[in-house]
Amino acid sequence: MADDTNIKKDERINDILLGPLERPALLWLCQHMPRWVTPDILTLVGIVAALQIGISYALTVYDRNFLWLASFGFALQWFGDSLDGNLARFRKIERPKYGYFVDHIVDAFSTTAICVGIGLSAYVGFVWAMLDLVAYLLMSILTYIQTNVTGVFKISYGKIGPTEIRVLIITVNVFFYFGTNPPVDFSFVHIRLYDLVAAVVALLIFLYFLFFSVKQAVDLARLEPPRTN
Repeated sequence: MADDTNIKKDERINDILLGPLERPALLWLCQHMPRWVTPDILTLVGIVAALQIGISYALTVYDRNFLWLASFGFALQWFGDSLDGNLARFRKIERPKYGYFVDHIVDAFSTTAICVGIGLSAYVGFVWAMLDLVAYLLMSILTYIQTNVTGVFKISYGKIGPTEIRVLIITVNVFFYFGTNPPVDFSFVHIRLYDLVAAVVALLIFLYFLFFSVKQAVDLARLEPPRTN
């Protein structure tokens, strides 16, 4: 993990599609948040919401209406996860080392809880959900290493960040609720439609990971050309 000095100097890049809507909303919430609500409380809200999402997905094997509870959980998780750091910066009470550590540990735990729940749901097989989890964690590792090496904390890639992912998943939940999950028959594999979607998502994230990893390596190679004796 970066030391305290580096963390304080990190440049944050969160250039997302929904930024023009999200940034004013977060500022308004920070301005109107009661004093007793602290960043730690908001972090806890995000953790509880992630657990709620995972449990809700798992319960869809009994009743598909739990999908609505899962979607509400994503909105609640956005509230806690997006607002905790913003509130700390707004009130000028940042704790760089603590915040850096807790934020990323919570993110890994929350993503795992959600993907496990999806894998136990009535819609996506466990293996495919775990592929998505591995792909997401690879992107997370790339982000953390980039932060240490470049001093730039890049939250978004190609205009896509956590907020867009949540909106996309909520939209997919609507398809889950009203749609069907027919088998897709290729000559080499038989797979359900939503499993195929999960596999494609994992593949796209893997490709994102490879592209931005290679790009960063090339940029660093230019900054630090090979030394000659």
